[in-house]
Amino acid sequence: MTKHILFAGLLALGLSPAARADDKPVTVPFEILKSGHMAVEIKVEGKGPYKVIFDTGAPTNLLNNKIAKDAGLLKNQPKPLFTLFGSMGEAKIKTLEVGDQKIENTTAIIMDHPTVDALATMIKEPLYGIVGFPFFARFRTTLDYKAKTMTFVPTSYKPGDTMQAMMRAMLSGPQGPVVLAPAAQWGFHVEKDAKDEDPGVTVKSVQPDSPADKAGLKPGDRLLTLDSRWTDSVPDTFAATSTVKAGTTVVVTVKRGDKEIDLKVTPVSGL
Repeated sequence: MTKHILFAGLLALGLSPAARADDKPVTVPFEILKSGHMAVEIKVEGKGPYKVIFDTGAPTNLLNNKIAKDAGLLKNQPKPLFTLFGSMGEAKIKTLEVGDQKIENTTAIIMDHPTVDALATMIKEPLYGIVGFPFFARFRTTLDYKAKTMTFVPTSYKPGDTMQAMMRAMLSGPQGPVVLAPAAQWGFHVEKDAKDEDPGVTVKSVQPDSPADKAGLKPGDRLLTLDSRWTDSVPDTFAATSTVKAGTTVVVTVKRGDKEIDLKVTPVSGL
């Protein structure tokens, strides 16, 4: 499905809620490897730096056995009942730093991954793992390929354990339908025709005196993003609203005529 095209070599990863007003952006340099992958330097529990791949498609962090040993990640940790592909299981990490940006209380799979080792052989220098979704999902992340920098703006979002969720899904068998419901009341209704391939959904109605109405949302607006998340379908819109708690002010971007407008909406508790 068509997405917005961001110019000047910038890619914004809109996977997290809106940035907190009291947090400043942190800019971190990255390197483009011969393989085309991005590489950054990290510290784990204050140990390092170690060069790793920064992978926006990786569902988890992955660190090799050297980092695990240096940082004591497997110390006093029970041996897993079973592992996949020679991993040492999942370790809890108190602090993980990518450049000057630090997060606390995350996880990583511990293993010497053959693909990472192969890339290290290609570039003729060590690579110690992969940083993925559990790190960058906590931020509004912007990649500037021209300057070779990434900018992190902290948000209130804390990602769950992706690997555990994947394992539960594989072991639990077929699931019933997933019902999406807003976490708060917004006061607008959207629709999208099956043949409509343009970005966004159309606002069909806005309830008077609702949070959407007070923020300036109007019928006919084309809703493009909600809280930095794409709203290219009705399910997308429900998924985006389901993560926003009542009383939290977020930015809603709409197209009205030829202009894009940012509106600040504060949804309220339901009855």
